[in-house]
Amino acid sequence: MSNTTHNATSSRPSAVSRRRFLKSTAAAGAGLTILRSGVLSGQDAPSNKLNVALIGVGGRGRAHYGAVRGENVVALCDVDERAFAAAAKEFPGAKQYVDWRKCLEQKDIDAVVCCTTDHTHAFISNWAINRGMHVFCEKPLANSVEEARVVRANYLKNKDKVATQVGMQRRASPNFDRVREAVLDGAVGTLKSVHVWGDRRHGQTAYLPAAGDPPSYLHYDLWIGPSPWHPYNPGYFGGCLKWNMYWDFGSWQVGDMGSHTMDLAWNVIDAGVPTSAEAHGDPVNPDVAPSALTMTFEHPANDWRPAIKVTWYQGAHKPESLLGVPTKPGHGALFEGDKACLVADFGSFELFPRDQAAGMAHYAPRPEAERIPPMGNFQGQWVNACKGDLKTSSNFDYSGTMIEQLLLGLVAFRAGARIEYDGAAGRVTNHDAANALLSRKYRDGWTLDG
Repeated sequence: MSNTTHNATSSRPSAVSRRRFLKSTAAAGAGLTILRSGVLSGQDAPSNKLNVALIGVGGRGRAHYGAVRGENVVALCDVDERAFAAAAKEFPGAKQYVDWRKCLEQKDIDAVVCCTTDHTHAFISNWAINRGMHVFCEKPLANSVEEARVVRANYLKNKDKVATQVGMQRRASPNFDRVREAVLDGAVGTLKSVHVWGDRRHGQTAYLPAAGDPPSYLHYDLWIGPSPWHPYNPGYFGGCLKWNMYWDFGSWQVGDMGSHTMDLAWNVIDAGVPTSAEAHGDPVNPDVAPSALTMTFEHPANDWRPAIKVTWYQGAHKPESLLGVPTKPGHGALFEGDKACLVADFGSFELFPRDQAAGMAHYAPRPEAERIPPMGNFQGQWVNACKGDLKTSSNFDYSGTMIEQLLLGLVAFRAGARIEYDGAAGRVTNHDAANALLSRKYRDGWTLDG
């Protein structure tokens, strides 16, 4: 295994010039795949393949093997050296790294797939954008309000150069767009409020105690990365539900399933950052995010709906019913209108009219020909965007604003107060102490804007 920086040969085009070539050839050859003669053309041509770095090659990283198998995977990175064996069988020509900072210095990389722990997502994404690389980042995009704002702003400065996507792949379900169509077409009448929930729980109360030394194959210092130091304990390993409830590593279900389930609402309501947030739940703990939690946000009116409140319920706070309507088990959303309520999970929705006698006579679903076209493969959408128009369904603007809202709710929870928020400035205007909670402290030597 090597963790040295790869030097491109003089005969190879630079990463920047190569990305320009990819974009231009994709635009010129859009829609062409394999000719009858068997010669590759358009997006499948060898000259139009992306050079991809996969950062985090086990766990969620394995879910991306198929999406990037048709590209040139030129770099693999993981803090657990055991993960390289399977990845190298899939991508035998790729260089191997344990430190993502060194990986991103490889000069021929066009695009990055980030599948690391939550507390490094914003770092890897921001560093990659700084190097002109396209980015697919698993959710959540950030672990603090400040991180979400920094990465989103950097993306917006570079949106004509890079394609970005956050791994909210459940939105590829056609149901997401059917829910949007129903609400916009008047199924609930005038929208009044939105409620979103998830029922996962945890029982942790503190960071884990020291438990020996990390195994030789695990680069634990790099796993901790920018977060404050915590001694090694094997209990942090074995999947995201082992570590993402700890403040320095994640935001529990707010960033995990919240990124998927709030997307049911976000895809509909056309909202920016909220003007206020308030929250209550388990007692505030300096080490772990709450298991039981309710957060409420206020959003101003837009051109098709009035001002609304959006409420998130988590763990034991997940309601069995709302407004006299049963909620979906597990994860779901309810859209309250003056004519009806719409209750959805990821794959289906139901309508509950306010006036049982009138039923749903006020609503006619749009014709099939006018429906939002299907997205297709979620990861494939990003790969194609890297080679063409750069447009994706959950870019760092859309998803960055959504996670900023959710993380702002955690700020209100930790501050123990209703906070008013200036979204343009990224500041709490009525609670000075809450502003310190918008960001998090990093270890010496780690910078978000590298």
